[in-house]
Amino acid sequence: MATSSRSLADDIRARTDAQLVDLVLARPDLARPSPADLTSLAARSGTRASVQRAIEALDRGHLQVLEALVVAGDGTSVDALAALLGGADASVVDSHLGDLWTCALVWRSAEGEHVVRTVPEIFGSSIAGLGAPLHELRPDLASRVPTPEQLRQTIEQAPADARAMLEKMTWGPALGVLPTGGPGRTTARWLIEHHLLLPVSVDRVTLPREVGLVLREGRLHRTPELEPPVLHSRSVSLVDAAAGGSASELLTQIDELAAMWGAEPPRVLRAGGVSVRDVRVTQHRLDVTPERTAFVIEVAHAAGLVADDGELVPVWAPTAEIDEWPTIDAGQRWATLALAWATTTRAPHLVGRRSTGTGPANALGPDVQWPAIRGVRRDVLRELATLEPGQAADVASLRDRLAWRRPSRAAAVLGEAVEAVLGEAEWLGVTGRGALSEAGRALVDSAFPTPAPGSPPSSSSPSSSVRGDRGGLASGGITSNRSGSAARRGDGGSSVGGAITSNRGGDALQTVAAAMSKHLPAPVDHVLVQADLTAVAPGPLVGSLGAFMRLAADVESRGGATVYRFTPESVRRALDAGWTSAEVIDTVRRSSSTPVPQPLEYLVSDVARRHGQTRIGGAAAYIRSDDAAVLDTMLASRDLSALQLRRLAPTVLVSSADPRVLVDLLREHGFAPVHESRDGTVVHTEAPKRRSGTRRRGPAPVVMPVDHDTTRSLVESLRAAEATADDRRAEHDQRAGPAIPTTDPVVTLALLRDAVAEHHGVWIGLSDQVGITTRHLIHPERVEGGRIWATDDAGRERTFSVHRITGATLES
Repeated sequence: MATSSRSLADDIRARTDAQLVDLVLARPDLARPSPADLTSLAARSGTRASVQRAIEALDRGHLQVLEALVVAGDGTSVDALAALLGGADASVVDSHLGDLWTCALVWRSAEGEHVVRTVPEIFGSSIAGLGAPLHELRPDLASRVPTPEQLRQTIEQAPADARAMLEKMTWGPALGVLPTGGPGRTTARWLIEHHLLLPVSVDRVTLPREVGLVLREGRLHRTPELEPPVLHSRSVSLVDAAAGGSASELLTQIDELAAMWGAEPPRVLRAGGVSVRDVRVTQHRLDVTPERTAFVIEVAHAAGLVADDGELVPVWAPTAEIDEWPTIDAGQRWATLALAWATTTRAPHLVGRRSTGTGPANALGPDVQWPAIRGVRRDVLRELATLEPGQAADVASLRDRLAWRRPSRAAAVLGEAVEAVLGEAEWLGVTGRGALSEAGRALVDSAFPTPAPGSPPSSSSPSSSVRGDRGGLASGGITSNRSGSAARRGDGGSSVGGAITSNRGGDALQTVAAAMSKHLPAPVDHVLVQADLTAVAPGPLVGSLGAFMRLAADVESRGGATVYRFTPESVRRALDAGWTSAEVIDTVRRSSSTPVPQPLEYLVSDVARRHGQTRIGGAAAYIRSDDAAVLDTMLASRDLSALQLRRLAPTVLVSSADPRVLVDLLREHGFAPVHESRDGTVVHTEAPKRRSGTRRRGPAPVVMPVDHDTTRSLVESLRAAEATADDRRAEHDQRAGPAIPTTDPVVTLALLRDAVAEHHGVWIGLSDQVGITTRHLIHPERVEGGRIWATDDAGRERTFSVHRITGATLES
């Protein structure tokens, strides 16, 4: 219903509480910081930054309707707009206009809809490929702008080559370069003489908007797209089973990453991130593709399981949370990873792809930070959630649909991001065989709740799709905590249990965990040891058994069942960690559903017999052995001559090399020494487990989520503030002018710019050099550079500095 408003401020003040709630939910940036009253809310909603956020959050359908209203002019009827949009359904156009009004991109009066003043400024002179209007290009022709029928007749009289030139410029761009040849110049001269083209420089011409609309036969767009493209799908089976298998595999990879980096943490590069070499080593251990390796690393970091330890020589090491990680239920572990992935602003698919000028982007480096990816994940998962269970989306149609919803994003970048998100969702178990799993739907409902039916288009969280894309805070209270060291390097990510910092975060974690738990393979507490020194794990192993198998055996193949192989090196690794041969055999016997084969017992016994046979000590390192023949072999070896070995006794050699160097070099040449301390006890060589400090959470977020409850409270406070201001104005002596509220500079500038555009008078409070505030009624003519050029009530031209204005209100 149209109101009797004369400006955007009047329109907003006339809205009901429910309509104001819808406005703030559609544009959450208006609520941060909280405006003082409805006048401040109206002024903020008309600022360029806020309007640009709202426009960038529009889908293509609403954007085309807004463009049509700008081109047609204020007060244009719905039927006229539908005709301008190529005969679109008038009811769809009217619905889109209602959404645009809800978002305060248009306001209503008795004459119809009016575009907010800032919208044409953001669109610029070229809209949908059309040029600027004739009266802007040639003010001298403003009084005699030809009618569409007159332009049509002139075009019909144009020579054939002139009509061909116009056809090339019909659908844009409206700016053209004059031909260099004689015939082309002649053709362009005829068009210029008949005002079908207008020169803008020596060699450039433009097609006026009125001429372009006639050439387009009154259509603004070649193909109006007010409705989203159809999302095609296909049926798949065993979705949850496939998703559970992927989730279980990811949990195993996270455990292996933590064990590997706990023993040998990679260095933090000076510019931040992990080196390419360290990523390749990790890839080899995980036995996955480079892309998946980067994904596992980034997800572990986003969940707060690995971090920069902040030492003088920093390394990427597991955090303290990893010690309790194996004891947590598998479903809850997966939910932690899934929520961290859904809300992180890091894009793992950029690792190794986007050049920074000095090389490819590194995992955990600052170049992988891309806040827009969070909005892409939300859009992709929401689209998948619209399909029936067991339906996988066609990638091409999904890409087209998302391009319609986010027309401001580059198609190439969006397409690459969509494919990356689909791949990561499959690795994570959010989808199974391309269809959203049950746990994936729970994740969407928890991390990206769907807007209520009938809500405006930008209510799908523009703060996360637009403001969030610029590095701001996402709506709904979803934030990313940062450690101090990560913040120094521009690094992001959320911590364990802190991926969602709203009060509902714990409930979301439990809901998502419950949805996945029943589809995860049950952990097994046994393996099947075979005579060829392999052991088959028929499923994910329980924590202690999994840790033992990773220590005492090497992974040979992965899949539904993991195959481990016992080798001399792996057995020696267990012995180096302090296990005895009897403990190794006993653990295998207790954990195996099959008898321990004799070859395995021989292998362990043989390695144990040789293990520690030769011992190396400190000082100017010594080597002692009960077998003098072993020392004779060392002395005779040319490959060990660099150690400068010298015999002190039949069973003792000495060397000037470091004991650790002796251990490594002798092992490389087939010996099996161990390191002993000064008192003769064996020094276990298991690398110490590095742990970074628990990621600092920082202070609790002070920004509350912009949800229905907080928005209703805000609207109530705005109503109360507006009522108080009305009472003060009514009580004030009208001869002295209205009461002038104290307004912030953003509101003041917005009021002054509105007054310039609409030729309103404005009451301002002006503070002089000694702090005394005086009142003035002015008529602003120009606002720029922090100064206002205006005439006062006496008709004198004056200039005011914006920083001295304490408040402003429109003349009643």
